[in-house]
Amino acid sequence: MSVPIWVWAATIAGLLVILAFDLFVVGRDPHLVTMKEAGLWVAAMAGVAFAFGMGLGAIAGGQYASQFFAGWITEYSLSVDNLFVFVIIMTRFAVPPELQHRVLLVGVLIALALRGAFIAAGSAILTNFGWMFYFFGAFLVFTGIKLATGHGETAYKENALVRIVRRFYPTTDEYHDTALTVRSGTSRLVTPMLLVILAIGATDVLFALDSIPAIFGLTKVAYIVFTANMFALLGLRQLYFLLGGLLNRLVYLSYGLAFVLAFIGVKMIFEALHTSHIEKVGPVTVPTISIPVSLGVIIGSLIVTAVLSLTIGEKAARR
Repeated sequence: MSVPIWVWAATIAGLLVILAFDLFVVGRDPHLVTMKEAGLWVAAMAGVAFAFGMGLGAIAGGQYASQFFAGWITEYSLSVDNLFVFVIIMTRFAVPPELQHRVLLVGVLIALALRGAFIAAGSAILTNFGWMFYFFGAFLVFTGIKLATGHGETAYKENALVRIVRRFYPTTDEYHDTALTVRSGTSRLVTPMLLVILAIGATDVLFALDSIPAIFGLTKVAYIVFTANMFALLGLRQLYFLLGGLLNRLVYLSYGLAFVLAFIGVKMIFEALHTSHIEKVGPVTVPTISIPVSLGVIIGSLIVTAVLSLTIGEKAARR
């Protein structure tokens, strides 16, 4: 799939319009995001993503639409796991509820810019070094096993970027609305607002080390990888407020995500074998996993995970 420059430009321009609306209209005045507002925004972004996928299918073909939906759902589901860390970060920095929307918005802006660079680099690497599909596939399987066995548990440790800012710049423990710095006498102090934004942005980039290879396992088209990430991140902030306390009830989420990562990793290795013209490994024929099958496995895994969490998991927690 060849994507003209003007399509990239139009897509990025549309992204900037959405972000500007969110920043200067929705988030102009810091406020506590209600469940209703969060639900409407999540529904709106899901609707826009669905319309984009259908439009992509009408223009480029159903195969690419399926790749987009599989990538978007995968990225969105992996992002739910990120929300656990976001809750920890917000608590760690004692972010007032009315400022949390702005923190997430600016953090996502940072993540979008850095993920764009990651996607460009990943696309170039996979295009020129096909054997990297074996590496990425094995990495995803390893990550899935690590997550399922509890060695990939969600946690937060203050990253190097935040530590560097603390070391070289004087900080204050008090928030001053959305200000990133304040003047105190002759000194300018960094507020917790800047530190928590850096923490959110940097943490999301670390999560991208899993999610971006996972999407490349579903599609090799950089444009689809970028747009799937873009729509998932745009809906992530309001999903944070919508899910709220539900996050703690999704006790089996890590197992579902682990299965999805391992499945995509295996699919990636199978595709790499076919690309290397290896159709059989011993007496076993290397299968081909289509995108519709992948999409069904991903959605099915997430549904089963959610149902088990809210039924069996709930009963186990009450014992």
